[in-house]
Amino acid sequence: MIVIAHLSDVHFDGDARAAARTRAVMRYLEELPYDLDAVLVSGDIADHGSPDEYAEARRELVSRHPLLVCPGNHDERVAFRRGLLGEADPTAAPVDQVLRGAGFVLAACDSSVPGEHRGFLEDSTVAWLDGLLDETPREVPVLVAFHHPPVPLHIPYVDGIRQFGEERLADLADRHPHLTAFLCGHAHTGAATTFAGRPLLVAPGVVSTTRLPWEARSGENEYIHLDEPPVVAFHVIGADGRLTTHYRVVVARR
Repeated sequence: MIVIAHLSDVHFDGDARAAARTRAVMRYLEELPYDLDAVLVSGDIADHGSPDEYAEARRELVSRHPLLVCPGNHDERVAFRRGLLGEADPTAAPVDQVLRGAGFVLAACDSSVPGEHRGFLEDSTVAWLDGLLDETPREVPVLVAFHHPPVPLHIPYVDGIRQFGEERLADLADRHPHLTAFLCGHAHTGAATTFAGRPLLVAPGVVSTTRLPWEARSGENEYIHLDEPPVVAFHVIGADGRLTTHYRVVVARR
């Protein structure tokens, strides 16, 4: 059995609130009586992309489990590379990474667009992912992660800044049957749908929760709910290859 924990949108901003919510999730994962195969953090690590925010993230995003962190639309590639990946001479190239585990591959693609909030996979990222899938044996499941969902989620604000150019990703999926699922964040709400005939699984936001269009009452913030506790997703691949996702609410200890 393969178990991958998935959290997203931690938005470190120097404020104690964001750090405390992420700390609660990371503590929960650390105290599990089970060694996870991976922990994925799918973007919006920093709120403004500043070096101080990445220094904070580096202190808080520490795990005994294998950890993979990818950028989102609030992140800045050079600062992300220097502050989180420890690169001495970072470039502004897409931050594409891979974690090869026992019996699976987790590929994290950079869907951020510098200076914009929408998502798009650069041609170099699509080519990198294509090559990674080519070199991975067909019997090994590959999970592909990025920040922006490539389909509408029926949340107008989020849908306007989703991942575009998704037809190239769909074409790639058609050529690689061992591409098992797509994992993303960005929406600040847990969601499950399909893309290119695969599951598309959205991790809830840690820092806040998005109100769905039919939830907001008069006088409330139309989009953001700050009082809901953070949630983490667990993606499980069984011996039969079936993918199952569970969501767990994390309540901070007082």
